[in-house]
Amino acid sequence: MEKKSQSRAYFFASFVVLFWGTSATAFKIGLRYIDPVQLLFWSSLAASAILFTVLVFQRKLHLLKFTSKKDLLFSLAESILNPFLYYLVLFKAYSLLPAQVAQPLNYIWPIVLVVLAALLLKHPLRITDIVALLISLIGVAFISSQGNMNIFAKSDPLGVLLALGSSVIWAGFWVVNMYDKHRNEEVKLFISFATATIFTLLYMAAIKNLPTLIIKGIAASVYIGAFEMGITFVLWLKALNSATNTARLGNFSYLVPFVALVFVSLVLNEKIVWTTLVGLFFIIGAIVFQQFLGKKEIKNEPI
Repeated sequence: MEKKSQSRAYFFASFVVLFWGTSATAFKIGLRYIDPVQLLFWSSLAASAILFTVLVFQRKLHLLKFTSKKDLLFSLAESILNPFLYYLVLFKAYSLLPAQVAQPLNYIWPIVLVVLAALLLKHPLRITDIVALLISLIGVAFISSQGNMNIFAKSDPLGVLLALGSSVIWAGFWVVNMYDKHRNEEVKLFISFATATIFTLLYMAAIKNLPTLIIKGIAASVYIGAFEMGITFVLWLKALNSATNTARLGNFSYLVPFVALVFVSLVLNEKIVWTTLVGLFFIIGAIVFQQFLGKKEIKNEPI
């Protein structure tokens, strides 16, 4: 069993924040050379290869099996939601929007997760959840406006809907994942990415958009497969397994969109408009409000 150490957890989480902070920039660079479907195929293929290598080093290949029909169904559902649908929708959103818009809009998923859990799992929907959702929607309006009073004057409406839709898909994936607790996480990740690679190839064949060898696009895809998907997911799992306080560790993830804006500004040369920062503070504030006041609300409930 891995020894618990909060400082060790923060060490791994720091790399996670750095790598995920570069993802938005990598998406935009990749989309300069290949379309969203091609980007998904090559990045999920790279992630599959990396995760398989991780399983080899961890000597977990013997866990690559389905012990029941339930395991098989979980794997299919998880791989369809993430990475197949999630990244297909997200990459399309990035192709239509500036990175500084698409990235924060995708970040409302923790709030969406609570709403989905209430709808699908019958979890209680508290007043703090509703207030947090409304606050986050104000943030969405600010980010979508890109400095203009008419929120769709500059942002593509379809792109905004896709970015928000990706957060719903991601939250849906975590709802399914809540029921699939007994299997090894690295094994589940490999199966999901390998299966999604096959799904993507079949989809490409159906729409007559077979894989093309565009070196710069593939290079960006390999980076995404490594540092948005494969290696970074494993590092995050190691951080969670090392943590003595997972709630404090979870707060690290709030740094990702701010780090992302630094790379977007420096590498993509996007001018960060004030509404992006205001909207992002609304969204992060809504998540913090929901988490901390929601816990107090639960404690104060009569037994």
